[in-house]
Amino acid sequence: MRIYGPNGAAVASNAAPAAARRSGAGFALSESDAAQGQSPTVALRTLGGIDALIALQGVEDPVERRRRAVNQGRRALDALGELKLGLLGGVLDQAMLLRLKSVAVDLRGGSGDATLDHVLGEIDLRVAVELAKAGVA
Repeated sequence: MRIYGPNGAAVASNAAPAAARRSGAGFALSESDAAQGQSPTVALRTLGGIDALIALQGVEDPVERRRRAVNQGRRALDALGELKLGLLGGVLDQAMLLRLKSVAVDLRGGSGDATLDHVLGEIDLRVAVELAKAGVA
């Protein structure tokens, strides 16, 4: 498919009348019909363009936003659990700290639910305390 410009699409061709003229059985076009059927090609245009599709992808469903926030909270709690087990075992691994730091960045987005945002804020505070104790900036 060939695209012309930011909002153009492929050029449409009118091949159906030519195929109908070639078939000999059952249906025939007169010369006046064939002459009217051949019109200049017209470029197809998209209604909203690519910009509208990109804007639609940015619109987020509140249920999806809440689900993503819950998953981020669970990942943060899992990382805190691993850190606890590592500290109890006497091993403070840098990979655990880096994972905890990356999870902390994900917690900062809002979910749209005040109660869930409060819980995520508490998890974020605990992650920040553990990172400060480990000396990770």
